[in-house]
Amino acid sequence: MTSAQVGKTETFLNNPVGYFIAQDPSPILVIQPTLEMAQTWSKDRFAPMLRDSPPLKNLVQDPRARSSNNTILHKTFAGGHITMAGANSASSLASRPIRIVFLDEVDRFPTSAGTEGDPVSLAKKRTTTFWNRKIIMTSTPTVKGASRIEQAFLESDQRKYYVPCPKCGEYQILMWSNIRWDQDENQKHLPDTAHYVCEHCEYKIKESDKSRLLLGGEWRATEESNGIAGFWINEIYSPWVSWEEMVSTFLEAKKYPETLKVFTNTALGESWEEQGHTVEGDPLLRRRELYPYDAPEGVLVITCAVDVQGDRLELEFRGWGVGEETWGLSYEILAGDPSTKALWDTLDQHLERTFTHPSGQKLKAVCVTVDSGHHTQSVYDFCKRKQPSRVYPVKGASTRGVPIVSRMSVDKRTNVRFYMVGTDTAKETVFSRLTIEDVGEGYCHFPIHYDEEYFSMLTAEHCVQRFHKGVARREWVLKKGQRRNEALDIFVYNFVALKILNPNFEVLEKNMAGVEVKPLKKAVKPYKIRREGSFVSGFK
Repeated sequence: MTSAQVGKTETFLNNPVGYFIAQDPSPILVIQPTLEMAQTWSKDRFAPMLRDSPPLKNLVQDPRARSSNNTILHKTFAGGHITMAGANSASSLASRPIRIVFLDEVDRFPTSAGTEGDPVSLAKKRTTTFWNRKIIMTSTPTVKGASRIEQAFLESDQRKYYVPCPKCGEYQILMWSNIRWDQDENQKHLPDTAHYVCEHCEYKIKESDKSRLLLGGEWRATEESNGIAGFWINEIYSPWVSWEEMVSTFLEAKKYPETLKVFTNTALGESWEEQGHTVEGDPLLRRRELYPYDAPEGVLVITCAVDVQGDRLELEFRGWGVGEETWGLSYEILAGDPSTKALWDTLDQHLERTFTHPSGQKLKAVCVTVDSGHHTQSVYDFCKRKQPSRVYPVKGASTRGVPIVSRMSVDKRTNVRFYMVGTDTAKETVFSRLTIEDVGEGYCHFPIHYDEEYFSMLTAEHCVQRFHKGVARREWVLKKGQRRNEALDIFVYNFVALKILNPNFEVLEKNMAGVEVKPLKKAVKPYKIRREGSFVSGFK
């Protein structure tokens, strides 16, 4: 279990693979989270090692040679072979017996390899015929309680790297809590003053002492030996990352819970303990605001998201500004049958709505996402016609680790372009944003006309831990007593629309700054939600 940038791949994967090929030929299996990542490792890491290492150069057949025994994902050598596989492919984990198994980035593995079950268990079964088998797992950790590598580390002798203080000589583990830096008279942080404080004598260890620390260090088991060797190290030890860089990264990361999580996982090599899996609607309801204009001054771009239900469409226009600060603008419900053209024509009219900005500009949604989980063909028909206007269907994928939005895909049957949404990842991000209390980057604003039902839907889900075939998995589920979550889904789809659009806020801000902001002549009355014909709208 390690952070990034500490030589993990070279130490626990590349070099051991080379050793077994040259010194102890055996059947070897290297598993990456996906088949694509396995191919990348084979071409970018393994092939250059074979080419540039004299002891290995002539042991494995030239990759350019035409042979069924030598492919990107399978290579043979005297006394053994090596297979590269993806944890998402059950077929690549089956068939042949294996003595040496390397599992890289196990916390990014899917819960199940297709329908076959846990990929880690499938890989281990390949080794049962060997008395001298070796199973090596490596990864940066993820969420506490659901991290495979953390669980494996806790079952080991938990070795950590102890280094001596240059002054008192006492050994210690380098921990983030002992990294310190100064501030100037204006409380501005000074990352270039970063140093390490010895936990025994409080001596200020400089960055220049790091190489001496590493050379004098040693691995020590912190638990009784049980036959399983486990190692943990973080980025503080890294010779390629300075403490100044770490401090700068931390100061930037702590602005958002989701970026702080990444820092904890990839820099500190620690699992992230989720705080407050539940967000309540009442605090959000109480902080509603009266906007002086349809679109407040901070809004630079507007998106819209549409959720499709059996008897209606629900949609929300949302404004975005610098640092992804966001403003809810209007939440609307269009009643009707989504299988009929009439309802989609009504939606088309609503997407033309404009919002008055303090600059006097009329802003409209420049990217629209439509949930295609229901009435898929109707959604596709509408979006295909509107795609020149950046109207895209989206599909949710609840697999953990999937990015918020993947690259565009094309439905071969209809030739419609759509985007896959990492639903779990997006919800984690949205919920972390909802907990931000200081106006600015990532803060979520809500207008005065949003009612209690909206906030109930927005906070209708919470994250729980469940076990599938013995493997911990975190899932977003409805809270007890909650039935509707449309507002949450729509917020997620709006966030996806923003990621698809990927606007340059700095440029947009400069362009908007060139327009004179008009002062208000009189206060604007708050919006009131009311029913108009077949929909509920935030119109005055």
